[in-house]
Amino acid sequence: MTPPAPSFHVAIIGGGPAGLMAAEVLSQAGVAVDLFDAMPSLGRKFLLAGVGGMNITHAEDYPAFVSRYAERAGEMRPLLDAFSPGALREWIHGLGIDTFIGSSGRVFPTDMKAAPLLRAWLRRLRESGVQLHTRQRWLGWDEQGALRIGGPQGDYSLQADATLLALGGGSWARLGSDGAWVPLLQNRGITIAPLQPANCGFEVEGWSAHLRDKFAGAPLKTVSLALPGEAPRKGEFVLTATGIEGSLVYALSAPIRKTINRDGAATVLLDLLPDRSAAQIADALARPRGSQSMAKHLHRQLKLDGAKAALLRELTDAATFQDPQTLAAAIKALPIRLQRPRPLDEAISSAGGVPFEAFDDNLMLRQLPGVFCAGEMLDWEAPTGGYLLTACFATGKAAAEGMLRWLKSGGPATAQD
Repeated sequence: MTPPAPSFHVAIIGGGPAGLMAAEVLSQAGVAVDLFDAMPSLGRKFLLAGVGGMNITHAEDYPAFVSRYAERAGEMRPLLDAFSPGALREWIHGLGIDTFIGSSGRVFPTDMKAAPLLRAWLRRLRESGVQLHTRQRWLGWDEQGALRIGGPQGDYSLQADATLLALGGGSWARLGSDGAWVPLLQNRGITIAPLQPANCGFEVEGWSAHLRDKFAGAPLKTVSLALPGEAPRKGEFVLTATGIEGSLVYALSAPIRKTINRDGAATVLLDLLPDRSAAQIADALARPRGSQSMAKHLHRQLKLDGAKAALLRELTDAATFQDPQTLAAAIKALPIRLQRPRPLDEAISSAGGVPFEAFDDNLMLRQLPGVFCAGEMLDWEAPTGGYLLTACFATGKAAAEGMLRWLKSGGPATAQD
């Protein structure tokens, strides 16, 4: 018996996790799906995220997980409820890929790679009838409201019953997330929160030539970092030629960026020895050092040397080293003044995008009936650790289910009225 022809036809713009997840949900519901991506292959940023280990989600307690979305936790909660970290792991297992929980709570595929997962997923999508089109860039809408697509053979228009935009944020333009969609939506009256770097490094006013030449790229391990008045976070980061970056910096990037936006700069306090109290450090420093240099004294008494000692010298004056109490205080709260984030295109992800207030409950733009959005182009942000990918999957699924509700309720006919 010949299966019935799909009753609806939708276009998905963007072949990252959000777009691909939406394609799966829609195709399984019997909808004809054409997915377009401007790059020569799909999932390029997804594959890059897998370099060094594909951190797919996180296994921490669910309330803590949701809290990682900060001021957008309220909007993200129902979307994550419908496709939780546990549900995402089960979905991956359904592709024949096993997962495990690392010591930090991060969840990885057993082989730590993104490519096998993506290959299995694309194979399943093709088998379900999804038409995948690469080197096809969305150019907006024509005068009749049809989608304009540009490809190697020229520009053309496409009519669809509904459209999902899953175009990513504004970081890593070479992988397709270039933010080119922003003016296309602004031209249709959609207010966009400016795209800004998230999970990014920051620049200082200027390191000395010594620190820059000798220690750029050096890690600072087992340290803690905090904005004044905030609880410190423990971890590690890296000195760069222009400032600081790395996992501990990324975890604080949102409040640091907001402070810079408000005040023009942000000072973070670095604890070089978070496992020792200021009193313990001062006692160790007060021990006689005889003819030893201060560098050797710091190493012998506190095991403080290398990049840590160099940064301590960089950010204090000579008088600080003359008094054990003053030096201990500097070691416990070394101020680093950050001037600006690194450029957006270097960031792991971006903040800003289409505000949730622009959508109805189906993730459809109120001002553009039949146009839905998902993924990083929505105005939310989260730290690294699996939270970014989980939200992209969850919003892709939610937008697809919203499209189905709208289509089944007579949406296309309503939109034409």
